[in-house]
Amino acid sequence: MFRLQSSKVLAVEMTGDAVKAKNGSMVAYDGDMAFKKLSGGGDGIRGMVTRRLTGEQMTVMEVKGRGVCWFADRASEINLVGLQGDTLYVESSNLLATEGGLRTGTGFTGLRGASQGNGLFTTTVEGHGQAAIMSDGPAVVLRVAPQYPLTVDPGAYVAHQGRLRQSLQSGVTFRTLLGEGGGEAFQMRFEGDGLVYVQPSERNTIAGDV
Repeated sequence: MFRLQSSKVLAVEMTGDAVKAKNGSMVAYDGDMAFKKLSGGGDGIRGMVTRRLTGEQMTVMEVKGRGVCWFADRASEINLVGLQGDTLYVESSNLLATEGGLRTGTGFTGLRGASQGNGLFTTTVEGHGQAAIMSDGPAVVLRVAPQYPLTVDPGAYVAHQGRLRQSLQSGVTFRTLLGEGGGEAFQMRFEGDGLVYVQPSERNTIAGDV
């Protein structure tokens, strides 16, 4: 159902089914489509309440119909992620669209969220199907293995999946050593077995330059 028209445009072929997408991300469509704005990004009342309590912002629309619908957002690079009953953890601002069979909600991520100013929760996508995530520049997919933990700049983090444990640690970065840091530096550490998606660009974080 999902295919990349280009690295920055997602094409969704629909045969009467529905998809969820970031509100306002539709750029064109052919055929017969209906658009409905949804309240909150999570499924059901629990998802809505959780997002209000945590301040996690995610405005979603449901698109249903027959034909092809194209999605894009600020010329961001798009990556397709296939889920086989597992869970994808992704920053809400980096989630473009999900197939109708996937469930979205919120997941606790500990102190990592606080370092980015996004609350202590992040968006979860689970089930069987495809999700489209965005990145500022082509995303890099990094493998984490039990013997090879991974440390990531919070500003470059996009998403992760698999059996991973994450923690927040303070540390000195190259930018700090070069005198370009502006505050306490934090890093994200992943251990276990899974994949981490990072972007070649850094968003601003409350924890200071990282």
